[in-house]
Amino acid sequence: MRCLSTLTFFAIGATAQVIEGTSFGHGTTISPHRDSIPGWNLGGEGHIPILLSDKIILTPPYPGNARGSAWAQNPVSQQEWSAEFQFRASGPERAGGIMQLWYAKDGQTRVGTSSIYTVGPFDGFALVVDTHGGRGGSVRGFLNDGTVDYKSHRSVDSLAFGHCNYAYRNLGRPSSIKVKHTNSVFEVTVDDKVCFSTGKINLPTGNTFGLTAATPETPDSFEVFKFILASASGQGQTAQSPQDSTQQQQQHIVNHNQVPVGADSKTSGSDSSNAAQFVELHSRIQLQNKAINNIIQEMKAQAGKTEARHNEAMQKLVAKEQIATLDARLQRIESLLQNIQRDLEGKDYSGRFNQLQDTLRSSHLSLTENLQSHFISAITASTPRMGFFIFLVIASQALLATAYVIYKRRRANMPKKFL
Repeated sequence: MRCLSTLTFFAIGATAQVIEGTSFGHGTTISPHRDSIPGWNLGGEGHIPILLSDKIILTPPYPGNARGSAWAQNPVSQQEWSAEFQFRASGPERAGGIMQLWYAKDGQTRVGTSSIYTVGPFDGFALVVDTHGGRGGSVRGFLNDGTVDYKSHRSVDSLAFGHCNYAYRNLGRPSSIKVKHTNSVFEVTVDDKVCFSTGKINLPTGNTFGLTAATPETPDSFEVFKFILASASGQGQTAQSPQDSTQQQQQHIVNHNQVPVGADSKTSGSDSSNAAQFVELHSRIQLQNKAINNIIQEMKAQAGKTEARHNEAMQKLVAKEQIATLDARLQRIESLLQNIQRDLEGKDYSGRFNQLQDTLRSSHLSLTENLQSHFISAITASTPRMGFFIFLVIASQALLATAYVIYKRRRANMPKKFL
């Protein structure tokens, strides 16, 4: 049974045909043109995707907050198909970003450069590659029939129908993701390993494929090397076998490493390789020039801000006239202190100090004597006389005796009552 399934897989692979109008990157160069890919539209926000000879840079390594997209112009008319794309994400340790593979109806109009978190009610399938959940990377699948607005949904992550963990950042090599859609199975494989699979999904025809990427302030650079759409019954160029592809890559590497000996050894293949290298070098130089121009503009802006802050700080400082006046006052005080110091060091004040001490001593003695005599006189003057005190006592006793006698007489003369 296992051998039968293996033979069936190779039979399907042998009859699979590449759809040229919706594929790129399977030839010597990614595009015969320098600024466009036949059958595809490139776009972005805050950045224009850069097309090189062997890849598309959807989001650059600098600056951040950029969006890039690549949308196929022709919708898919095949019911059974397989789509494979290779990408690479690289950036600093704490950088981030998100990349999507879309199979949606009117994708360029409804989706554009949006991510799965900012897209509206799209109709189709989305494969999301990001660092969701802090697991180092994941691949998730989302479906929508045009009724769910993902942008306003409270929990977009809960809408995923399949996922697997995949650490895709800074691998140093392209990562390969393949989506296979037939009447019996819908399968997503990552680096030839099954990520998730189901037999309950049947996508309609007429949708278009697209690749989008978005980055935060500290960005990852997302690069796409190829996108190949194949169909078992479609029209197009027959897909290359793995051996032919390996031989072609080896021959391409040999052509790059060979050094021409003379004019007779140059062939048309080496000429095209040199032309491709020149185009790539020219594109890289343009990219570097753009990055340098951005850095220069930011440096100018920072210089302007620094100059404005400097002027503001200078306005808040003390004026030069006030500083000069304060300096003159300090100099006068310093000269006065120096004169006092010279007078103290050059003159002898011991006689005056002795005279001052004698004056203070005599003042102290006279003050003590005066205070003592004053206190004695005050005490003597305020003391009552003894004769007056004795007279006062005798008078009070006489008054008491007189009052007692009068009381007795009145009581004796009062009429008596007998009961």
